[in-house]
Amino acid sequence: MSSVTRVVLAEDEVLLREGLVGLLTRFGFEVCAAVGSAPELVDAVGAHRPDLVVTDIRMPPGRHDDGLRAAVALRAEWPELAVVVLSQYVQTAYASALLDSGDGRRVGYLLKDRVAEVAEFVDHLRTVVGGGTVIDPDVVRRLLHRPGDPLAALSPREREVLTLIAEGRSNASIAGRLHVTEAAVGKHVGNILTKLGLLPSDDTNRRVLAVLTYLRATP
Repeated sequence: MSSVTRVVLAEDEVLLREGLVGLLTRFGFEVCAAVGSAPELVDAVGAHRPDLVVTDIRMPPGRHDDGLRAAVALRAEWPELAVVVLSQYVQTAYASALLDSGDGRRVGYLLKDRVAEVAEFVDHLRTVVGGGTVIDPDVVRRLLHRPGDPLAALSPREREVLTLIAEGRSNASIAGRLHVTEAAVGKHVGNILTKLGLLPSDDTNRRVLAVLTYLRATP
């Protein structure tokens, strides 16, 4: 790693993104790319191979958990990549997957409205780049109080899709049953696998593992 920390920043709010670029530059970071969507984040990391990613959670194209899901996928591909999630809320399923990625080091999860001091924020970034882990106390409390049901993070529609997967149905069959497109089913399946912690780096059949999780959790 060079003496200057190279950063890829992902934030869809233009003013906040530009403000963070200025802040990071002022404190000696080199911002390789500042992007506004999850796909752009993935592309920028592949192109620049930075030391650190700072990303929001809710970004295009879905404006739901796209930034955090991208961070989880990036960590699966490059476990040594330092990642700091900077968000307004806690998404427990993907937060857990992010914290479990790699060796559990070089990860941060900070809440925007609890960042009180710029210098402290910069120190947190440097701690993560240096191999540490920085998690907001509110995030820790939410993770410790997650319900024991492994399916708790799934939406009602995702539970319905998983039930149909457990019946041995294909995506096309599920689409016909639910009167939705096959692409929509594929998106639900991807969300289910991610929320259950079955990341793309797994060599085993993730669909089978998802069914096993469902069967163990269903009376």
